[in-house]
Amino acid sequence: MPRINRVIELWEQGQPVYHEGIGELSYDNGTKMSDTWADYLLTDFEHAPFDMVGLRAFMQGLADAGPTRSGHRTPTVMVTLPSNCRTREEMWANSWQVRHALSTGVHGILHTHTRQPDAVQAFVESTRYPFQSIGVGKGLLQGQRGAGGQQFPAQIWGVDPVTYTKIADPWPLNPEGEIILGLKIEDRECLANCDEIAAIPGISFGEWGPGDMGMSFGNGDAHDPPYTPEMEAARQRIKAAYDRNNIKFLCGWNDPNLTIEEATKKLIDEGTMIVGGNEQAAKFGREYSKRTMPV
Repeated sequence: MPRINRVIELWEQGQPVYHEGIGELSYDNGTKMSDTWADYLLTDFEHAPFDMVGLRAFMQGLADAGPTRSGHRTPTVMVTLPSNCRTREEMWANSWQVRHALSTGVHGILHTHTRQPDAVQAFVESTRYPFQSIGVGKGLLQGQRGAGGQQFPAQIWGVDPVTYTKIADPWPLNPEGEIILGLKIEDRECLANCDEIAAIPGISFGEWGPGDMGMSFGNGDAHDPPYTPEMEAARQRIKAAYDRNNIKFLCGWNDPNLTIEEATKKLIDEGTMIVGGNEQAAKFGREYSKRTMPV
């Protein structure tokens, strides 16, 4: 069947992707953003209220106003969560947030402060239905997502509930999966464990969280380049861990010494597959990478 998650389809074509924030979580804004310039939309529940009623309405608006010009039912939608992924205990205590978010029909979750490998393992397990067997016994335990919430997301995706449960699984662990899971390896404790964390099966993409990474090194304002040597070393170490495990790297480059086009080219040339920036960066980047999929 055709891809539901266009970010996965673009990655399978070797293309970097671009995102923008959602803003208001409402049905009307969903209808407006169905023709976004971005490849995916992100809403930030790490710092904003965890509004599942609004997100559900937004997703319905996207679906009702679709399809996109690329032929997908909706743009890809991802969320961050209020909790962190520091320990397995914290992850399980807050796994209801994963369940509620996925039940709105979103296509991915980017989790924060992923400090311990077993916490990341629990994160992946919390997104999977128990009958999914790929990876179980090979770095993962049985999935923990329960039945009963699949009807609404199936409708958003345009499939029946049984099909939804089969394809709502992390890609590329499951080649037919349509869910993408991301990590923020974004402080010194995360950094120390980055090789073991990145080796957990089921992760699609990740970033290095320069703002929080800088704070963990004692600098309250270190989000943007140019970076100190220790910050750049952290970025390179985390990217290398992602690269070794076929995890797509998310990075922005808001350098006052570079134009938007120069910064975008730098990121693409480094192998960044989620490029931070605005519509101007996306327009240049798509031309530079010879994108063929309509926007």
